Amino acid sequence: MGDVFEGENEDATPVHDAVVAPFEIARYETTFAQYDAFATATGRPLPDDAGYGRGDRAVAGVTWYDARDYCAFYGLRLPTEAEWEYAARSGGRLHRFAGADSVGGLDAVGRYLANSVMHSFPVGSKRPNAIGLFDMSGNVFEWVGAYYETYPSPGEAPVYKDLEQSAMRILRGGGFKSEAYLTQTFWRSGTLGDVTSDTIGFRCAR
Repeated sequence: MGDVFEGENEDATPVHDAVVAPFEIARYETTFAQYDAFATATGRPLPDDAGYGRGDRAVAGVTWYDARDYCAFYGLRLPTEAEWEYAARSGGRLHRFAGADSVGGLDAVGRYLANSVMHSFPVGSKRPNAIGLFDMSGNVFEWVGAYYETYPSPGEAPVYKDLEQSAMRILRGGGFKSEAYLTQTFWRSGTLGDVTSDTIGFRCAR
């Protein structure tokens, strides 16, 4: 797990082994239509679509707490960071992008700055990765649940950050406004859990 390519990304090193138990993860990012149904059922405000429409577009403008609560409402949860990377890399393969080995293949699998307009796209509009998951590189950044604050050194056990003690959360996958490097499968971005952005969404796991 981590920057298994150059080993130079400080947030994604040292490279380390990670073991994940069997899990399931959503094939698609959560859509506006799906989130709107949850928000209506629970009396929450609808996220702003900035006039670009709702429906099957990847939902954006939701906090980490909104994403957590959505997943929990349906008996699901946010994926851990290790699960997310394992899934994006098609079961732990050496894939720099989710479904592509190089930036030359990114256009076929991801919505990012070079091939997008300034809003999220309908989910599944590009090719999936090798295990059938769509948009894990690009379209919208995705909130994850449990994560490592720093990666463990060789021989050390990973220590997940206590989410009750930290306001910081991790985003994965890059988005439609991102340069290609931000959509790499190992790339990590951090922000406050109550931040909203038109580039941040999520998918659920169990």
